[in-house]
Amino acid sequence: MSYFQRLIINMLTFISLSVLLPEMVQVRSIAMALMASFVLSILNALIKPILTIISLPLTFLTLGFFSFVINALMLRLTSVFVGEYNFAFSSFGAAILVAIIMSVVNMIVTEHHMEKYQE
Repeated sequence: MSYFQRLIINMLTFISLSVLLPEMVQVRSIAMALMASFVLSILNALIKPILTIISLPLTFLTLGFFSFVINALMLRLTSVFVGEYNFAFSSFGAAILVAIIMSVVNMIVTEHHMEKYQE
């Protein structure tokens, strides 16, 4: 899956979640969702690997569930950089829920993409 496709999928996920969970996820516009998707991709490339290595023992002890906390931290950091007026979560728990949903969405899309090329 290309970088641009992943940006669009994350953008659509942000927009969908802001419609489905308006009290938990606030996205001001489609442009802000695209900006958040772009910022998230940069943070995931630069900061997430460092956090993942540092938290490896805790992630191991929790059987991988701590990775959702790291993803939620990346989402909260994204909201700080994009601007909490434009893109925000009501709480850290909301960010964890969004991280879980985004992981599932990305897993489904990636799996579908892989099946398409195996046939």
